[in-house]
Amino acid sequence: MENSRRKFIKKTAQGTALVGLGGMMPAFSAKSYGRIIGANERINVACMGVVSRGNAVGQNFASQEDCNVIYSCDVDSQASAKFVDKIQEIQGQKPKEEKDVRKVLEDPDVDALVVTCPDHWHAPAAIMACQAGKHVYLEKPCSHNPREGELLMDAVKKYRKVIQVGNQRRSWPNVVEAIKEVHNGVIGRAYMVKTWYANNRGPIGHGKKTAVPEWLDFELWQGPAPREDFRDNLIHYNWHWFWNWGTGEALNNGTHMVDLARWGLQVDYPNKVSSAGGRYRYQDDWETPDTQIINMEFGDKGVITWEGRSCNGKHIEGGAVGVLFYGEDGTLLIEGGNSYKIFDLKNEVIKEVKNDYAIDPQNKVSPAQALDAIHIQNFFDGIKKGSTVRSEIVGAHQSTLLVQLGNIAQRVGRSLDIDPGNGKIKNDPRAMELWSREYAPGWEPTV
Repeated sequence: MENSRRKFIKKTAQGTALVGLGGMMPAFSAKSYGRIIGANERINVACMGVVSRGNAVGQNFASQEDCNVIYSCDVDSQASAKFVDKIQEIQGQKPKEEKDVRKVLEDPDVDALVVTCPDHWHAPAAIMACQAGKHVYLEKPCSHNPREGELLMDAVKKYRKVIQVGNQRRSWPNVVEAIKEVHNGVIGRAYMVKTWYANNRGPIGHGKKTAVPEWLDFELWQGPAPREDFRDNLIHYNWHWFWNWGTGEALNNGTHMVDLARWGLQVDYPNKVSSAGGRYRYQDDWETPDTQIINMEFGDKGVITWEGRSCNGKHIEGGAVGVLFYGEDGTLLIEGGNSYKIFDLKNEVIKEVKNDYAIDPQNKVSPAQALDAIHIQNFFDGIKKGSTVRSEIVGAHQSTLLVQLGNIAQRVGRSLDIDPGNGKIKNDPRAMELWSREYAPGWEPTV
């Protein structure tokens, strides 16, 4: 039976097309979001990173009727044990536990790797998975730096494996409908998009160097990153605010909104990127900006802006997150959930499509589990049917690159001129030093 299943998976997994907007969406009612039934053939997945968001994503995979979660892969033994118990409750059997993803990828029974670990691991783990013949569900951001995004595109071309990036809103039906409205000219020619994220995060203090907890393999947690000493304000969430492992709020949450903006405006690479901001609210170890405005210019096609406020959660247009398209004949607002509004030039609402499911965009664990199941099923269709996944790696890299360029502009303190043909920084050697990164010896990703 297992050999038959694996032959089915291998026969039908022809990879995914590298370009496109994700194809047509099927019609989903609110009731159908809860439990999407797929084919009888089950896909075996290993979940790498099962703390918080990873725990929720793994449970979502286990809840799909055409999926088995067969591995819990985490360097935190306590988190892994909790995850194993949750998965057993859902699917009736315990996944294996293994802290080293390299050993997990040696198992021929694994069809796909779900990557929800810290940012510095995303691309290296995904590349290793492709090399091992596995498909990848890769949470955003797809890469820690632009060079890793290029390597991911190379890996998909070379190994012909499916990578679905966790830009889940590309599968939310009403969001997809809103983007189609923009493309169909409901607000005329769109030429500016404002995106934002606001929260009230507290200080992280000044970390003390201390012994590594017995439940944590910190050496393996650092993996590809250059080694630093363990300190008590780093794990499990604050690594986001350190350049060695994280990418700041711009990639932590900005990626989602900027991806929708780029999709709606139908642009690829910018010609100029600038950033203003800094760490203003608290005096602590936080390195990345807590307040940032990134401007991305696309010649005569328009401009995208992203406003990030980690420490002041004042809403814009009634929401902590959002995407606002400005056009010749009106404005279209995609709110934090599965909803949108269209305004005319007199600011009158001419159409409103409301949320049909409860969503909390500031919930870092599982803001929209039922809707995200659609994205997971699209990933499975890419594996079993060769369908184009909605957040394929080329588009995901282009969107991620926009905010990466914003961070680079922020760090070098000046605007960047960009080649609109390939996204590369022009005539700025210092900025191009941040195109890639240093790796711990022996951990350099290659394709």
